[in-house]
Amino acid sequence: MLIDFFYTLRSAKLPVSVKEYLTLLEALQANVVGPQSEASSMDDFYHLSRMILVKDEKHFDKFDKAFGAYFKGVEMLTDFSNDVPLEWLKKTLENELTPEQKAAIEKMGWDELMETLKKRLEEQKERHEGGSKWIGTGGTSPFGNGGYNPQGIRMGGKGGGKSAIKVWEQRAYQDYDDGVELGTRNIKVALRRLRRFAREGAEDEFDLDNTIRSTAANAGYLDIKMRPERHNHVKLLLLMDVGGTMDEHVSRIEELFSAVKGEFKHLEFFYFHNCVYDFLWKNNRRRFAEKFDTWDVIRKYNKDHKLIFVGDATMSPYEILQPGGSVEYNNEEAGAQWLQRLTHAYPKFAWINPEPLGVWQYRQSISIIQQLVSNRMFPLTLKGLEDAMRMLSK
Repeated sequence: MLIDFFYTLRSAKLPVSVKEYLTLLEALQANVVGPQSEASSMDDFYHLSRMILVKDEKHFDKFDKAFGAYFKGVEMLTDFSNDVPLEWLKKTLENELTPEQKAAIEKMGWDELMETLKKRLEEQKERHEGGSKWIGTGGTSPFGNGGYNPQGIRMGGKGGGKSAIKVWEQRAYQDYDDGVELGTRNIKVALRRLRRFAREGAEDEFDLDNTIRSTAANAGYLDIKMRPERHNHVKLLLLMDVGGTMDEHVSRIEELFSAVKGEFKHLEFFYFHNCVYDFLWKNNRRRFAEKFDTWDVIRKYNKDHKLIFVGDATMSPYEILQPGGSVEYNNEEAGAQWLQRLTHAYPKFAWINPEPLGVWQYRQSISIIQQLVSNRMFPLTLKGLEDAMRMLSK
């Protein structure tokens, strides 16, 4: 709920980091500020947030101004207890707006959006289209689909503007195909920089050198020697983003997935959507029936594993920093907290991003993810993969 407060401080040129923001959320969850009167609670929160977020007293004045500008009549937000009838979300209207009309539409912050949506769910009784207020299609309302709003909640329909801060719908994803025939061996060649060979398992491979040596030592009598097959001993944990904007990169991700499965014997993989939360999955068709608790994954696979995230990191910043910001369900903890837990559990980690390097600076969510993974983000190019594998092999 405080993500807009975080951005207000950043807009005021305060050097506030994502980690400090998460520390503030943890302090609130631990009830460091006790429940008292509304005025004293706000005073306590002011001192708590200043203590955590401001590291130099020279910034106190900027903080006071930003705090006062933001906390004017801010109220707590809402839940998602009501279902939206499918009929409301059927698109029957195409409405083209001019650039001037788009610029005139004001966007809401997270808190205001959630509170307004709660009111709309209580008040609305029928389908609407082409308006600026109700849940429906077309128009400029921040709720629904098929229209235009610089920052809203998309409900059903097909996305296009990539400006929604939350998507409310059930999605169907398709598993990546690990049997894709690669058109080039470049990906495999790049992955081979991450190698540490060992011989283990059954002795089912003929050992020519040892056989010659043993036969010679045995007065010429043939003494056949066998040995275990030589495998890459590196253990890899692969977490792959699937669905949404990742659909644009399916063919390249499948090539990467095929190469990884061919190069690493000790491989475990899971899927996530946009950002990692409290559960992962292996089968996209059964992702709610066969969930894997993220804590269980961390406990099961020790820190000897190398961790690789594969995703475009393109989403609403709320999906990373805001509890309840994920698609399809209300996550209790922010995705950023889960990313921190994973990167802490696996010191050798990297993020592979299929988005062109030139667009990274224009995507706010990519910048946030880069901070959370300590700038260990690499593009899905030959050089990017080589750099990532070289870093992981150190």
